[in-house]
Amino acid sequence: MAQKVNSTIHEIARHAGVGVGTVSRVLNDSPNVSPTTREHVLKIIAERGYRPKTAAKVLRTSKTHVIGFITDEIATTPFAGNIIRGAQDAAWEQGKILLLVNTNFNADILQAAIETMLDRQVEGIIYATMYHHAVTLPSIIYEVPAVLLDCYAEDRSLPSVVPDEVLGGRTATEQLLHKGHRRIGFINDIDLIPARFSRLEGYQQALAACQIDFDASLVCYHSPQPTGGYQGCMVLMSLPNPPTAIFCFNDRMAMGAYDALRELHLTIPNDVAVIGFDNMDVIAANLRPPLTTMELPHYAMGQWAVNYLIEHTARPATGAPRQAKLACPLIERASI
Repeated sequence: MAQKVNSTIHEIARHAGVGVGTVSRVLNDSPNVSPTTREHVLKIIAERGYRPKTAAKVLRTSKTHVIGFITDEIATTPFAGNIIRGAQDAAWEQGKILLLVNTNFNADILQAAIETMLDRQVEGIIYATMYHHAVTLPSIIYEVPAVLLDCYAEDRSLPSVVPDEVLGGRTATEQLLHKGHRRIGFINDIDLIPARFSRLEGYQQALAACQIDFDASLVCYHSPQPTGGYQGCMVLMSLPNPPTAIFCFNDRMAMGAYDALRELHLTIPNDVAVIGFDNMDVIAANLRPPLTTMELPHYAMGQWAVNYLIEHTARPATGAPRQAKLACPLIERASI
C-alpha cells in the first residue's frame, strides 16, 4: 500500500485513536507519554509518512506564554470575575495570558478543550470549578503541568487549591461566640459536598473551644437557596429554647433567614444575629442590615493557581502534589 505523504497531525491522531495533543507530545519527545502509546503513535506516523512542517515544529518547541484556563461553569456565575481576575492578574504580571474555555459541564467540550490546548502548546492548564468538590478529569490532562482550582482529585494526583472550609466555619462561629451568643443555630446545606461537612466541623470546633456542648437540634439541613434558609430559620426559631444567633451555610440561605425573622417580628441583630458565607456582594452588602459573612478567597485562589503552575513548570515539584487551603476572610457588617 502506498504511503500518504501529506497527512496532518489531526489525521495521525484519528488513525492512532489518540488526541492531537498526544501526537504533539510524541513529536516533541515529551516524557509525559507512555512507552506503549509513543510506540503506537510513531508506528502510525511512519505508516502515514507524516512530516511536520518546520515552522510548526519551531512553534511547538518554543514557549507560548499561554496558560489554558478551563472551567465547568464559573464563567457564567457571580464568582467568575474574582476567580478569573485573580488568575489573569497573576498571569499578566509574569508575561503570560490565559486561554479560557467554559465547558458548561459538557464532557465532550472538556476533552476537546484539553486536546486543543495541548495541540496549541499551552505551558500548563488550570481547571476551575464553581464550588469546592472532587473532580475526575480526562487522563490527557497529565500530559502537561496542571493545577486544580476550587476542586481536587480524589487520589490527590494533581496539585490543588481550595478554601479552608473548616477554618471558615470555625471563624464564623467564633465571631458569634465573641458577641456573647451561646445558643448558635447552623442552617447547613443538604447536599453532600465537602463544604457541608467541613463548615460543620469548624462550627463544632469553635463550640468545643468554649466548652459548649454540641446540640444536634441546633443544626438543620436544607436546600442552599433562600427558601432553604427561610425553612431552616423557622425550624430553629420554633425550638423550645431557640438560638440567639444563626450561622447560615451561604448568603442565599441568610437572605431567606432574614425573611423568616422579619415574619416573626424579630430584629437583626438585636433579637437574633445572623452570619453568612460566600460574600456574594449583590446579596450581602444590600440586605438590611448588611450581612456579616465569610468571603470565599476566589481572587487569591486564582492567583495561587497561576503562580504555582508557572513556578513548577520552570522547576518541577518533587514529592506529592501540593494540596493548598486558603483562609476565608471575615467581612464584618451589621448583622451580628
